[in-house]
Amino acid sequence: MNVLLIGSGGREHALAWKLGASPKLTRLYAAPGNPGIADHAELVDLRATDHAAVVAFCREKAVELVVVGPEAPLVDGLSDALREAGIKVFGPSKAAAQLEGSKGFTKDLCARFDIPTAAYGRFRDAAEARAYIEQQGAPIVVKADGLAAGKGVTVAMTTDEALAAVDACFDGSFGSAGAELVVEEYLEGEEVSFFCICDGQTAVAFGAAQDHKRVGDGDTGPNTGGMGAYSPAPVLTPDVEQAVMRDIIAPTLRGMAEIGAPFSGVLFAGLMLTKDGPKLIEYNVRFGDPECQVLMMRLHSDLLDLLHAAADGRLAEQDLRWSEDTALTVVMAANGYPTTPLTGTVIKGVDQAAGEGAKVFHAGTALKNGALVAAGGRVLNVTARAPTVREAQAIAYEAVDRIDWPQGFCRRDIGWRAL
Repeated sequence: MNVLLIGSGGREHALAWKLGASPKLTRLYAAPGNPGIADHAELVDLRATDHAAVVAFCREKAVELVVVGPEAPLVDGLSDALREAGIKVFGPSKAAAQLEGSKGFTKDLCARFDIPTAAYGRFRDAAEARAYIEQQGAPIVVKADGLAAGKGVTVAMTTDEALAAVDACFDGSFGSAGAELVVEEYLEGEEVSFFCICDGQTAVAFGAAQDHKRVGDGDTGPNTGGMGAYSPAPVLTPDVEQAVMRDIIAPTLRGMAEIGAPFSGVLFAGLMLTKDGPKLIEYNVRFGDPECQVLMMRLHSDLLDLLHAAADGRLAEQDLRWSEDTALTVVMAANGYPTTPLTGTVIKGVDQAAGEGAKVFHAGTALKNGALVAAGGRVLNVTARAPTVREAQAIAYEAVDRIDWPQGFCRRDIGWRAL
């Protein structure tokens, strides 16, 4: 089977690595890819925003399945263009991708179909949002409605902080994503990422992970796209998973089908495990990054077979197999991240870091004059698998220390919750 993978980050490198292991794969293309993905796929110069060009490429190369990694092409409707051309795609339609593209859409869906989540208000007017916050008090959560690369959320511990977040949204800090905002009740508990593969009717649980959002050790500093993760998440017990599938995932699939937007692809639920049970914080419509990396390290099943079955409406016949080991990934970021990362710096020792249970997934990297250089904020994902969290953590950090990159940094406490 010929496959086209859309994306260029660490998530896509992990997907390319796992797709490349399938005996059913004939040829893997990646657009635009990165130097790590190039070890598994032929890189092609395609812009995901040019739907006609993607369709033409798929026809020319007899691509039978397109796997869309990031959220932006899904929200932009790439899947719709492919399906209209008769090309199978793993990823939701534009209408279904609103689950990530609009936080207000998701909150309204939760209200309509009795999906447990935080109380909320939606606002297009700053004065109304400020009045709501003054009435509710802090702590409280302020979210830009649209896609903001994981940085449009403020967990405000004071009213002044929440009011400043409102001003930032409406002052254009998040572009069009902040034209509307959602203000939510602050939920207390432990946060966990839970994944399902869906085909419009069937949802299959696809593991859990815990991410580390803040840039600094001890969960300090600003939010990022994610500084590390581990899987499985011990807090997601079988009983909790059953409750999530029954009370959150199942009504979401029913609700999306009822409104005419059946969901097919990855349903990534950000959950808060509260004293009243699991509640939905938000949905994403693609694999998490860096959660995907740890999931792929643990997955024994054929990923290509699974994604093709989801695109084909055949998920009910799939049987997933997992390693019982823990996988843990450490994100190496460029100095200055998450504000102004220093790019163009040379990275050495990546090949020496891999091995002995460790793998390095490329995220924001590029080749310049034959040298590997930083080309983004989150640059490498150093990932390990071992029987316990502590062992996986030790292997991952040993690999990190073999990488020669003075202009990079990482958190040194990934996995601390489980430990």
